[in-house]
Amino acid sequence: MRKITLSGDIEGLMAGFEEIKADLGLENADSGLPVAVKKGACLKVSLKDNSAQIEYAEPVHFFRALSLLTLNLNKGSTCFEIKEEPGFRKNGVMFDCSRNAVLTVDTLKFFFRKMALMGLNLGMMYTEDTYEVPEYPYFGYMRGRYTFDEIREADDYANMFGIELVPCIQTLAHLNRATHWPKMWYLKDTDEVLLVGADSTYEFIENILKAATAPYRTKRVHIGMDEAMDLGLGNYLRKNGYVPSSEIMKYHLKRVHEILKKLGLKAMMWSDMYFRVVSPSHSYYDLQHPVTQDIVDSAPEDIDLVYWDYYNSSDEVLTGMIAQHQRFKADTIFAGGIWTWAGPAADYRVTLTTTLPALKKCREMGVKEVFATAWGDNGAEANFLTTLYGLQMYAEIDYTGAYNPEEVAERFKVTTGGDANSFLDLSAFNLAPGMPPLSSCSNFLAKYMLYQDPIMPLCEADVKKYDLAAHYGSLEEKYAKYAAESKGELKLLFEFYTSLAKTLKIKCGWHKRSSECVRAKDYEQAKKVADEVADVISALRELKSIWYRLWNATNKPYGFEIIDIRLGGLISRFETAQMRLYQFANKEVDDIPELSTEKLLFASDENGNTIGYRTWQDLISACKI
Repeated sequence: MRKITLSGDIEGLMAGFEEIKADLGLENADSGLPVAVKKGACLKVSLKDNSAQIEYAEPVHFFRALSLLTLNLNKGSTCFEIKEEPGFRKNGVMFDCSRNAVLTVDTLKFFFRKMALMGLNLGMMYTEDTYEVPEYPYFGYMRGRYTFDEIREADDYANMFGIELVPCIQTLAHLNRATHWPKMWYLKDTDEVLLVGADSTYEFIENILKAATAPYRTKRVHIGMDEAMDLGLGNYLRKNGYVPSSEIMKYHLKRVHEILKKLGLKAMMWSDMYFRVVSPSHSYYDLQHPVTQDIVDSAPEDIDLVYWDYYNSSDEVLTGMIAQHQRFKADTIFAGGIWTWAGPAADYRVTLTTTLPALKKCREMGVKEVFATAWGDNGAEANFLTTLYGLQMYAEIDYTGAYNPEEVAERFKVTTGGDANSFLDLSAFNLAPGMPPLSSCSNFLAKYMLYQDPIMPLCEADVKKYDLAAHYGSLEEKYAKYAAESKGELKLLFEFYTSLAKTLKIKCGWHKRSSECVRAKDYEQAKKVADEVADVISALRELKSIWYRLWNATNKPYGFEIIDIRLGGLISRFETAQMRLYQFANKEVDDIPELSTEKLLFASDENGNTIGYRTWQDLISACKI
């Protein structure tokens, strides 16, 4: 432990320091390095003549300054001065707690400490139905919903570091898990969208807004309203006839706005539905069909618009989209993406490609609030810990205006104890050597190959020219080394990726041999391949075990049953494959037609570019799940 002696304007900071000191290896003691702390206009930290000075404008500046001081002391610096002026008023991350994985309060606290050291001051709690609403016992039932006390505890802890925690809910679409219960069907227009116009809908929205915001200090709330593409096309259509979605949206927003004013809340919402209703293709990023002036004029000026973009990197699109948003009277907030929804491995290649130009453009065009999303689409297979490097990246662009990989890696080592390369290398799970990388999307390779069926390998034609077994074998060695060099939460994370790489190595090699032996009528080889099923199943069981441990280290137990079912089903299919291969090897059957059939391209086009299937149910069978 390094001893420092804090003095000056430290009122309100010491509780946070006590929580964060172990992360930096610091101790506040009388005999330590003198650190004079002063409330000021920006962030400054300096060291001269064996005495340090910290100036801060808000609490997270103080904690970031401590990390910068620690970094320079670790490097042996005896004299330095750093001054940083953030480009954004608010910067942080949205915690996706709705896609099966619900982060424990302890995990949230872990992230708040890391965010404070990075200088991030905004946490967005994305909870579609994972919070308690007393009037609706089925809301969040068996989904790991947060209690009032859990949210209050998290909010108290975040506040200790000066981090604003904001509730994020849905008031139009993305409510399938809330309304799929028979008791809640009366609220549905379609499977995802609420029934606009019904009094019961607005009673529901008022109740969920009350419940969602009650535990938080802030009066801000994110009300969702994105991706309601089938708005008015279900029960609403049967009840009212066809009404243009723009008119339905305008009416619904007016009703929700009235509730917000009644409750004294300041809202933000996703902006895409304003843009989709004027696009012939319902595209969000269709700059050929800009938002009409009547839509701009009708939009509430006190509901901020969140422009989300995880896909575009061109200056033309980014400039155009921000300019379109700035036509509205409300403030523009930008949400980028840390690509955690590519499958079990986050994809930093795409994250960097899309995020760096977007944040730079936000600074240029005066956007004052940004945050990173890290969605858990289709099972939350990538653990939320994989976002850590992305958060550091957001912080450094904010405070320095640039992305310098070497400097980010240095700071990341201090704030998290992690090796930046161990996060950046996760992208290799999704892209094999020689495979054409998509410019603004992941190739999803790890997900394809993990869940590909042993008897019906739909992706066989897509990957046959790549040596995936060798590729994943090299990743197994790399992540075994990362795991050995890591501690705490990160050690378990990289043990998981070591196991994933091992499983993919064995499984990909098995796939290649299984089809070949059946097509060649090589009965001796078929028996060997059948014998090797035991190795694949052993690797899958090992992967399931460590995945379970990792899940429970960060999440509530709810939701893992989906991964359990996926891996358990895969193990069962390998048992069936072994039986059928033995039958073939013993000449009890002439063929295994699902294996011997020459496969068509499935997950890519003729040029090898990934098409974008990324859901488990699309990958495992040609039949309906």
